[in-house]
Amino acid sequence: QVQLVESGGGLVQPGGSLRLSCAASGNIFSINAMGWYRQAPGKQRELVASISSGGSTYHANSVKGRFTISRDNAKNTVYLQMTNLKPEDTAVYYCNARVGRYENDVWGQGTQVTVSP
Repeated sequence: QVQLVESGGGLVQPGGSLRLSCAASGNIFSINAMGWYRQAPGKQRELVASISSGGSTYHANSVKGRFTISRDNAKNTVYLQMTNLKPEDTAVYYCNARVGRYENDVWGQGTQVTVSP
């Protein structure tokens, strides 16, 4: 079993920055990849960024150049550094882990990010 706990959301003005953290616990050696998704009201959940067990990263076009995913293996934590935030970045951000042989999805509880003047 893998558990994910997110932190770092909040209210920020346009152009501001936030860093989200996702701490993994439990059977962390079964984690293949981790990522951040977001879901805005009335919209589908979308992949924002991901990082593989080998360290390869992916960033959605909408956040490329503004958001950076990284991880600290010693702390079993994945980060999403968000800069130059825009109102359209407002959403609940969820941490995700792909676990085990069948790439089962494990989700965190979500953290709200609101970008508003």
